[in-house]
Amino acid sequence: MSNLANDSLANDNLITPAAWLAEGQSSQRDMLASLQALKAQTHSPFNIIASHRHDRPEIFEFADSVYIEPSATALDSDEQVISGPVTPRWQFVLEQAKQHNVKVLLTGRNGIDYEAQREAFDAVGIRLLTGATSVAALECIDDKFAFMQQCHHHDIPVADAWRFDNTAELEALLSEHGHQPLCVKPVTGIFAQGFWRLDLAKDNGEQYDSFEHLYFTEEKKINTAQFVNAYTNSQMIRERPIPMLLMPYLSGQEYSIDVVCEYGEVLAAVTRHKTGKIQHVGYEQDVMEVVIPLIKVFGCDGIVSVQTKADDDGQHRVLEINSRPSGGIGYTAHSGIDLTQLGFAYWLGLTDKPQLANIAQKIKPCQVRSLMVSVKIEEDIVE
Repeated sequence: MSNLANDSLANDNLITPAAWLAEGQSSQRDMLASLQALKAQTHSPFNIIASHRHDRPEIFEFADSVYIEPSATALDSDEQVISGPVTPRWQFVLEQAKQHNVKVLLTGRNGIDYEAQREAFDAVGIRLLTGATSVAALECIDDKFAFMQQCHHHDIPVADAWRFDNTAELEALLSEHGHQPLCVKPVTGIFAQGFWRLDLAKDNGEQYDSFEHLYFTEEKKINTAQFVNAYTNSQMIRERPIPMLLMPYLSGQEYSIDVVCEYGEVLAAVTRHKTGKIQHVGYEQDVMEVVIPLIKVFGCDGIVSVQTKADDDGQHRVLEINSRPSGGIGYTAHSGIDLTQLGFAYWLGLTDKPQLANIAQKIKPCQVRSLMVSVKIEEDIVE
């Protein structure tokens, strides 16, 4: 099969608008399924295109047309050497998008690469959704230290953070701030990679068990001395320095907020928090009072996710913005407001601009439990 999943669509592509979802982090399949449901519910004639750098039939099964994206460099993520010149991902997508009458492109995980070429996409009438509208904004969002400084500058309630790049800086920070519960995480990263709680300032003076963090890794707790020792003697750190943050550990409820936004304006949002394995989905006004000005400050644009956590006084503080849809974007459908459908229906011109106040009234709080499912992988879906 060629990259074009259905060659019979070729002629229709000249007149039928299309939406394209490029490779995402974890929610591309769910979003494509939502778009197929939107098309069926509204009987709207638009095509759905998906792309990924790998052959992912479990994702592509929900698209009308599929493409394999070129690797960003001569060495792809599987460490397979690619001979000859490599077409930039954004250029490949742009060339195909023009042929398919694409009106909306959600860039997923490679937003900065596309954002740098925004003028080229604007010139052919493609609504580019990268999470923001400038490379500088996306870079600031990705750099958690710069992000937090920007929040402080604009009086956005945000968690404090102190950067360290070596053991001496870490030990100095621990000496200064060790009177309170602390945690560490990398300046850039996703999926809580590198996040650990330290055992400082515990009321009873008890230290975390040195074996506990190896056995109960999901607890993300580590003995402070052990962390310092591991960091100091890390061959990985010596070969590839990783800027890190030391932060106060906030004890309150953590929230994830999925947001449909346009040029810094929140059009719709759904909040959720987790207790055990249960996601509580709804719309928390006090959380949104932090999120709305945050989205404005960074000029967020598209579908993004925000993480907040409450401090000891119950004040919601921003942890980060992810400039792309969250892995739980599909949960929003259970609230009566499917944010994928709402956003794309608007950007494709199928509905009027959503109004946050109206959308919030339609959200029905609910509880959601995620399930693991299996999908049979057929061979040769895409050549």
